[in-house]
Amino acid sequence: MHNFSVAATSQSPRDWRRELAEAVSDPRELLSLLDLEHALGDSIISQPGFRLRVPMAYIAKMQKGNANDPLLRQVLPMLDENHSGGVADPVGDLDAMPVPGLLHKYHGRILLLTTGACAVHCRYCFRRHFPYSEANPARGGWRQALDYIRDHSDIAEVILSGGDPLVLDNTRLGDLLQQLEQIPHLKWLRIHTRLPVVLPSRIDAQLLQLFHHSRFRLTMVIHVNHANELSDIEATVLRTLSETGVTLLNQSVLLKGVNDDADTLTALSKSLYEVSVLPYYLHMLDSVRGAMHFDVSRHRATALLAQLQTRLPGYLVPRLVQEIAGADSKTVIFAI
Repeated sequence: MHNFSVAATSQSPRDWRRELAEAVSDPRELLSLLDLEHALGDSIISQPGFRLRVPMAYIAKMQKGNANDPLLRQVLPMLDENHSGGVADPVGDLDAMPVPGLLHKYHGRILLLTTGACAVHCRYCFRRHFPYSEANPARGGWRQALDYIRDHSDIAEVILSGGDPLVLDNTRLGDLLQQLEQIPHLKWLRIHTRLPVVLPSRIDAQLLQLFHHSRFRLTMVIHVNHANELSDIEATVLRTLSETGVTLLNQSVLLKGVNDDADTLTALSKSLYEVSVLPYYLHMLDSVRGAMHFDVSRHRATALLAQLQTRLPGYLVPRLVQEIAGADSKTVIFAI
């Protein structure tokens, strides 16, 4: 039996849950912590409908006094959200949901919205308006979702998303994995999560054991938009996940004022590779209501990828993609 530990984040599950419960939810408190009350106090939404949530572990990586900090810009509710256009369901999730919380858009795989909860509320989130309370797959012990998967033998892969699936504790997550493992035609499991980067203490020894003993070929797609999100703690966590046998990929969103320049994207790809993660997707912004001030034009996006192609080996250049409602797959805009 392997004994896994993450030395830099050796807290118990109770500790990560407490960190999650103590995440900052008041925009003015966040500005105060970063000495930015005077610089940004008049530019924020004090009581946003899509509320602020950001753990102290993520805030610790922000630069005090920097109103343009790329991590802060991802989470701070700004007045620009009220004037940026967009729609509530930009990628057609609701039309692709045959049973509550299960999305079947693409051949051979389904996506399960395990929870509506996240450790961090990213302002560009394409599911910020999703009706999680009505589309809860966990009701009845996941019965409807599991029955749907059993009835569709062409499904080989299950993608756990949310919210964030790692907000589930190890008991609940382990129970779900056990039930999925009993479906013979399932071969692969993919987990989409931001927690290794925003709440690294979540990756505890019990979770690592859970992954190590799963029969699935397990892939984790993390979500990092800027190299500043990767400190020594996250590096330890991600390398440990890789050593456990988890394939690590990254998906980013191209965001105006955060990562829309070639130097930033180059540094991100290099930093990811140093911690055992391969760049996978760079998403064009989904046109969700309240986030269009982050939008980058397709022309600029393709120009940026062309620059990356000259600076990086091919395996470190992410595919530039866009999700279009009703399409049979992600639409690739630039790939090498």
